[in-house]
Amino acid sequence: MRIPYTLQMKHILEEIQETSVKISQDETRAFSEKVLSAGRVFCSGSGRSGLMVNAFAMRLMQLGFTSYVVGEIVTPRIGKGDLLVVGSGSGETSHLFLNAKNANRCGADVALITIFPKSSIGSVSDTIVRIPASSSKISHKSQAESIQPGGSLFEQCLLIFLDAVVMSVMRAKKLDPGIIMTRHANLE
Repeated sequence: MRIPYTLQMKHILEEIQETSVKISQDETRAFSEKVLSAGRVFCSGSGRSGLMVNAFAMRLMQLGFTSYVVGEIVTPRIGKGDLLVVGSGSGETSHLFLNAKNANRCGADVALITIFPKSSIGSVSDTIVRIPASSSKISHKSQAESIQPGGSLFEQCLLIFLDAVVMSVMRAKKLDPGIIMTRHANLE
């Protein structure tokens, strides 16, 4: 029996809502403050989580922040006063862990957004935001099951969380939403 697409979308949206409301306000505030106080923001993730974090880097740039995507050819070296934002559901992705350790060594702060704060990347992070999503990619079942495949629930909540942070940063800096279009790409 096929489930109508609209019913599937309804279930997905319910999962996102149920998960998102469980994200700590204190962790969110601490993360937002790190972003606001950073000299530059470097964003790193892998796979679909990486795409969500890359979207955050783009929005920050459009708001007038100096932001970079780790691994791009024009990304400079990280240093003191900078922030590395890592999106990793498991908190165990090896190259992201190495990036976080290197950022620490260079004097930068590390902020991790993850399902598992007590992870390798969590152990070297200054700020951690836990998104209590389930994922079929991770064998440890600490949350309710998701109807979605892979890490979809985490990835969707990650994007929405980062968009909410963008809105918070805009309010804190008293930025007009129209600023985004003044810095939006025009070579498309």
